[in-house]
Amino acid sequence: MPITIIPNSVRCNDLADDGPVGRPLSQPPCRTSSLRVALEGAGDNRTGLWECTPGSYERQVPEAEVMHILAGSCVFTPSGGEPLRIKAGDTLFFPANTTGKWEIHEPMRKVFVILK
Repeated sequence: MPITIIPNSVRCNDLADDGPVGRPLSQPPCRTSSLRVALEGAGDNRTGLWECTPGSYERQVPEAEVMHILAGSCVFTPSGGEPLRIKAGDTLFFPANTTGKWEIHEPMRKVFVILK
């Protein structure tokens, strides 16, 4: 089983443009890019790096997600909840069906695992 190493992942330039977010709340809409990392034995789970430009949008990932913020800062406000200030170095665990609003203040980059 090969081991994937992304040297200095906070500066990796191999991310592909994914276009604007699906549910923008700001104009111009946030743009995203990602690098999907195939992980043998992970089944339908998705892993990789993801980056987003400043702005705001609605979260639309229905699956549970684990993320580690590599760069940037933001606020996530869960539906019916209090705003959570998030910055580089933070690790988050989102239960499935978490909804809310992202407000990206500085370009944000994360490592993600989406659990199916």
